[in-house]
Amino acid sequence: MSKESDRGEKTRLKNIYKIQLIGVGGQGTIKTSTIVGEAAMRKGLNVVMSEVHGMARRGGTVVTELKIGEAHSPLIEEGAADLLIAFEPTEALRSLNKINCNSFVIVNSAPIVPFTVSLGISEYPELSSVFDELKAKIKNLSIIDAQKIAKEAGSIISENMVLLGAAVATPGFPVDKDLVIQSMKENLPLKSIETNLKAFELGFKEVKK
Repeated sequence: MSKESDRGEKTRLKNIYKIQLIGVGGQGTIKTSTIVGEAAMRKGLNVVMSEVHGMARRGGTVVTELKIGEAHSPLIEEGAADLLIAFEPTEALRSLNKINCNSFVIVNSAPIVPFTVSLGISEYPELSSVFDELKAKIKNLSIIDAQKIAKEAGSIISENMVLLGAAVATPGFPVDKDLVIQSMKENLPLKSIETNLKAFELGFKEVKK
C-alpha cells in the first residue's frame, strides 16, 4: 500500500464514530439505536448496526453496536468505542473492554435485579461498589438516574429517551439534536411523543449542566 493510500485509509477510519448500547431486554436499547441510526442517515451519514440479544426477551442482556461513518462492519473493536450507553449499572461493567481513556460513558443508575437473584442462584453486587469501579476506570463518566427523570417526565418507560438525550449532549456526538428529535417523532407512538420529548430534554440538560 502506498503512503498516499495509507493516509486515505487512516482518514476514513478516523471519521467513524462508534457507539455501544447495552442493557436488559425490555429497556428499549434497540429502539434507541434505531432512532440514532435513522437520524444519522437523515444527515447523509453511512450507518451500520448490529444487535445481540440475551437468553431471554426480557431480562437478558441486549447489546447494540453502531458505527456512523465510512464503516462496513458494525462490530466495535476492544478499546475503540467513542460512546458507551449503559441502560443498567452492572451492564456497564460488561462493556469496559470496549472503551478507552477518551470514551464518553452514560450510565443509568437504576438497577434491574435479575430473577436469578430472587431464586438464590446469583447475587447482585452493592451499587456503591459498582459505581466506585466505574468511577475508577472511566474518566468521562455521567451516572444518571434515568428512572427518576423518566417519572418526572411522565412515564417510567421513557428511561431510554432520557439516556438518548444525555448521549446527544456528550461532546463530539455526530448527529444534530434536531435530527434526533425528528427521528424520535418518526419512530415512537404518537401518544407518547410529548412525554418522550420531555424525557429527552431532561436527559440532555442533565449532562449539559
